[in-house]
Amino acid sequence: MKYTMKHKIATATMAAAMMFGTLTVLPSPAAHAAAAQSAEVTWGVNMRTAPSASGNVIRMLKKGEQVSVLATVGSWYKVSDASGRVGYISSSSKYTELNASSSGTVSGGTSSQVTAASTKVGTIRKSVSFREGASTSADRIRYLKAGEKVQITGQPSSYWYEVVDSSGVKGYVSSQSQYISVGSGTIGTGTSNSGSSSTGGSANTPSTVTKPSVPASSSVEKVIAAGMKYLGTPYEFGSNRSTTTTFDCSDFVRQAFKDALGITLPADSRQQGTYVKEKGNYTTNINNLKRGDLMFFMSYKGSSASSYSGLNKQSQKITHVGIYLGDGKILHTYSNESGGVTTSTVTGKHWEYRFMFGGSAL
Repeated sequence: MKYTMKHKIATATMAAAMMFGTLTVLPSPAAHAAAAQSAEVTWGVNMRTAPSASGNVIRMLKKGEQVSVLATVGSWYKVSDASGRVGYISSSSKYTELNASSSGTVSGGTSSQVTAASTKVGTIRKSVSFREGASTSADRIRYLKAGEKVQITGQPSSYWYEVVDSSGVKGYVSSQSQYISVGSGTIGTGTSNSGSSSTGGSANTPSTVTKPSVPASSSVEKVIAAGMKYLGTPYEFGSNRSTTTTFDCSDFVRQAFKDALGITLPADSRQQGTYVKEKGNYTTNINNLKRGDLMFFMSYKGSSASSYSGLNKQSQKITHVGIYLGDGKILHTYSNESGGVTTSTVTGKHWEYRFMFGGSAL
């Protein structure tokens, strides 16, 4: 009991000294190095300039972010975020959860782990963001799908792998075991044997890569990543083409290409359809679409396939356009009720029955 009281007094003394800028050297059991142990933010929490609720807020750490715990100061952790910023957060278990067996810093620099990881192959276990930098704030290139294999070329921090996908695109992915499992070997970046769902071959052979059923180029991924940034942007029919505050379907597609590649597509969906057809690389078979292709649709006539039977779709007018993501999904916008810019399942829905043709605008 006596030690507990002394401990509390020492803690209060140190906190007060730091608050008023009078701290020089004050050894205390309440302030000790934490060996850069990692922690995950489990609830939004303010990162402050001092271990006090009166400290200025640097920013709010979001749920799921990883930080490096540099020291413990009373009821506060001194932490470093993925961008290297240092500050203080509450050590309450409500806000953070220490990772039991990890240490190191959360940064964008290199580390001694790079060499050890350079011959490893990762198998994606759960869909995960593939980013341009080792940070949750870095731009997303695309989502890696479960079953994809990537070559691990480095590990800039305890929480990120630097990887190259099967198309040769370099990026960063979370190193958490729920998203990726690590083996040894190499992956190929050439043509895959098949796009089918055949399970021939051993699933335990790391050197065998399952090529995505929908191949993707760097340009395609840039367009999709640019479009993903606008998820949730409100829908407005006939939206202003000079702003990004609202979109209709063709305005959204146009902006994604403009942001990603500097390509300015025609302003409406019908003109965009003509543009794709004139390039000559289009298909009326929805199963032949590739990731990044533009999809063109006729007007809604009902939710069942029978509502569209007997129609010559190619004589219908284009009323909607979106960007195909692969796996029967589309990135588009069509109403505020649906959440503005969103992703939708095409197959088995009215979108599939309304589909007219699709193809690359690149």
